[in-house]
Amino acid sequence: MKIQIYNTLTHSKEEFKPINKEEIRIYSCGPTVYSYAHIGNFRTYVFVDSLRRVFKYNGYNLKHVMNITDVGHLTSDADTGEDKMEKAAKKEGKNPYEIAEFYTKAFMEDMIKLNIDMPNIISKATDNIDEMLEMVKKIIENGYAYETSKGIYFDVSKLDKYPVLSNNKVEGQEAGARIEVDPEKKNPYDFAIWIKAPENHMMKWDSPWGKSYPGWHLECSAISEKFLGKHFDIHTGGVDHIPIHHENEIAQSKGANGIIPANYWMHCEFLLVDGGKMSKSLGNVYTLKELKEKGIEPLAYKLFCFSSHYRNKLNFTFDGVKASQVSLNRLRDGYLKHKNGNANIEENKINEYEQKFHEAINDDLNMPLALSVVWEVIRETDKSKEYAKLIEKFDTVLGLYLKNSEKYIKIDLEIPENVKELLEERKKARQEKNWAKSDEIRDKIKELGYAVKDTANGMEIEKVQ
Repeated sequence: MKIQIYNTLTHSKEEFKPINKEEIRIYSCGPTVYSYAHIGNFRTYVFVDSLRRVFKYNGYNLKHVMNITDVGHLTSDADTGEDKMEKAAKKEGKNPYEIAEFYTKAFMEDMIKLNIDMPNIISKATDNIDEMLEMVKKIIENGYAYETSKGIYFDVSKLDKYPVLSNNKVEGQEAGARIEVDPEKKNPYDFAIWIKAPENHMMKWDSPWGKSYPGWHLECSAISEKFLGKHFDIHTGGVDHIPIHHENEIAQSKGANGIIPANYWMHCEFLLVDGGKMSKSLGNVYTLKELKEKGIEPLAYKLFCFSSHYRNKLNFTFDGVKASQVSLNRLRDGYLKHKNGNANIEENKINEYEQKFHEAINDDLNMPLALSVVWEVIRETDKSKEYAKLIEKFDTVLGLYLKNSEKYIKIDLEIPENVKELLEERKKARQEKNWAKSDEIRDKIKELGYAVKDTANGMEIEKVQ
């Protein structure tokens, strides 16, 4: 079945045509590890997870690379401000490498909680300094860059077209709007690919231009070429990357190798909060940990992300994500009812559902439509193990761990009446602090084939295997 994806490069939805059918090569912009990643960041990684899973569902093998930015990303996306890593290091009284290690670990833990299908290769910017230096030398040799007292700048006037993704007029490029940053620049919209380090700068390396460090955009061009080659299939990121970071990546790759590195550029839209922009000053930047503290599982947030197409803005509200938590529990309950069912289902009905789901995910990752097909199966009156197996197949794309639903059964899900009565008795005993009676009732429930666990969110129950 054909896969259609929206290509920012052509501003149109296109049939995906791989360079090599044996292996799809994808590059994704990873996190700048100076702080905890927030739910807005993770919307993009959920999108990339869906992309990976859809290609796998279609039988493709992947070579997927993601960078970790641990140097070079200034506090503006242009050429101004402190390096984000150094600023965080000063604030926390650590060195930048300690900051990077701590927040990389936190990011990876959150990715696991979201059941994100990990890239094959995850590479830190600081592990690729030599590759970045070689690319700078190549860009200079090809006549696309020049040196100033501040660093090495890319000369965008040498390109046949700039920008190519956003279709902005070059005079509007934010990256070069601040000519006062370096009056030695030939054009106000030229951008730094290598920056000469001040004496007190913590992260710097030897180079032909003295102690210095890479510009943020350079790492993605160098890392993608190192692991995927000069020409690969897909490049992903958030829409905020389009006007500066990805434009400059393309410029660098054209300067070094004469080609746009990826055939398809895919971007995930912003997550809004209560209809507005996410902002630390407004106090509405939330992490997965903060959602968990309010009783919202990371997987419920993942399900919430499926409520809107990745190319549409998604408005986060706590009412909305709480509704997704309820929906997740209902999905689990519905799956288990089918798993325990014995109805026989005609093969053509299974095939019909599979076809509808497959068409939805192959239509530019239409997860809201795909999820509606899952709900159709869940709501089928005839409960069948065949439907359960179909849901498991769909979940290879959703990534919601539905196969492990028993682990998540809550007290409000369907369980035998006699067990429900005992749970109510135990709840009352615990309210009265009658711990002996509470333990006695727990043992009775266990004899009936159910295990009770006391959590911060109340009693949880699961069937003993």
